[in-house]
Amino acid sequence: MKTFAGIREVIQNNNELVHDEPFIIGFEYKTEETGRRQSIFLAEIKDDADHRYLRIETTVIPLDHYDAEKCLRINQMLRVGYLAVGDLGGTAYIKMCHNIAYSSLVMSEAESAISYIARLADDFENQFEDGADIF
Repeated sequence: MKTFAGIREVIQNNNELVHDEPFIIGFEYKTEETGRRQSIFLAEIKDDADHRYLRIETTVIPLDHYDAEKCLRINQMLRVGYLAVGDLGGTAYIKMCHNIAYSSLVMSEAESAISYIARLADDFENQFEDGADIF
């Protein structure tokens, strides 16, 4: 998979897009049989050398609901993905992200990473938001 348009096509065949721009899409990933879902966003990003990456991103919980030091400790243990902080409506949120270089992108790897990131983020949300399914 070498283009974002190709990635969009694969994702759109299996999911309803809730956000659709030229280089960013969003959809709801079903994380378990009870109907919980996790909002996933895919975007094409570039580094300083103009190498392209697929960014997988989901919002988890408000940063003030969790200790930032614990987030850094979790980052050290993660083998896929990483925790980051982003703003949403003026509030800092913990986000879970993962980047895959287009040069080595295989759609099955991307789908596996999407599943892992969505499920792990939903587990965090479920645990720290008392079962609420916010994102």
